[in-house]
Amino acid sequence: MYGSIFSMKVKNGHEEQLLSLFNSYNESRPDGAVAWFVLNADEKDEWIGVSVFTSKEAYVANANLPEQHDNFVQMMEHLESEPQWTDGEYVISET
Repeated sequence: MYGSIFSMKVKNGHEEQLLSLFNSYNESRPDGAVAWFVLNADEKDEWIGVSVFTSKEAYVANANLPEQHDNFVQMMEHLESEPQWTDGEYVISET
């Protein structure tokens, strides 16, 4: 499995709008997507996200979709700066 862990600094007062945007993504699952999570960190002023795909190829194919760019532009309206991304292969998982 492959994916990304990312941190986002949400603009003050934009939490509900960003949640609504993220919830709209749940209407259709990208090819190869396994799961994604967003955590509102207790001790940090940021949200942490995790995305999981079946493979790097599925992850990259999703990232290159034009609608992903549109989603990113909409997301940036609610963030102070671009998210910090760490992409890579998950070497162990348990569900």
